[in-house]
Amino acid sequence: MFHIGRYVQLLSRSFRRPEKWGIFRQLLTNELESIGLQSIGIVVLLSIFMGAVICLQTAHQIGGWIPVYTIGFTVRQTMILEFSPTLIPVILAGKVGSNIASQIGTMRVTEQIDALDIMGVNSAGYLILPKILAGVFIVPFLVVLSMVLGVGAGAWIGVATGVSPLADFEYGMQVDFRVFDVAYALIKTTIFGFILTSVSAYHGFYARGGALEVGRSSTKAVVWSVVIIMISNLLLTQMLLN
Repeated sequence: MFHIGRYVQLLSRSFRRPEKWGIFRQLLTNELESIGLQSIGIVVLLSIFMGAVICLQTAHQIGGWIPVYTIGFTVRQTMILEFSPTLIPVILAGKVGSNIASQIGTMRVTEQIDALDIMGVNSAGYLILPKILAGVFIVPFLVVLSMVLGVGAGAWIGVATGVSPLADFEYGMQVDFRVFDVAYALIKTTIFGFILTSVSAYHGFYARGGALEVGRSSTKAVVWSVVIIMISNLLLTQMLLN
């Protein structure tokens, strides 16, 4: 309960009106680049290979007993409902979350945050709010990119290996398609973007000691971000799909 209360208190400090909008916009732009653009490579790599693997595994499982268009249907559903909106934020929690925690934690142990407070700057808003807004805004775009690439890679590998003709794969992609599935994925992703940035910032902001403690805070940030994302995933799936 102590950590929950302190986390909520930190968020209340973070969401105050910025003192200087020009500086805030520059910080937000930098975070969009750090969280979004610098994560495109890993998102592209994971999505392409996962879409291809799902296609091949589905083809192996169905054998000759189930219609071939099931391959396209399975790749679409897996990428949209679970892999892209859940596992991509988990991967980002490791890459982006550790970076946020170590960056803020280093500023804490070197007393840069104390210096901001002494100068009358809202250190929580200055350091954390741009990261949270950037995560909430850019992570859904990365997830949409992951969906497109995963399904595209599944179609390509299916045709290249001969396990699924393109016409059958396209038909499977269209079978029982619901726009709400995409909306559900984006709702989850937005919440996960908030979680991975805010939880990581919390652990960095309250780091104490030296370089070793900063490393531990970074590890805690990744672990707790993933745990909370998994719990939130279960709760959101129950609420939105049932």
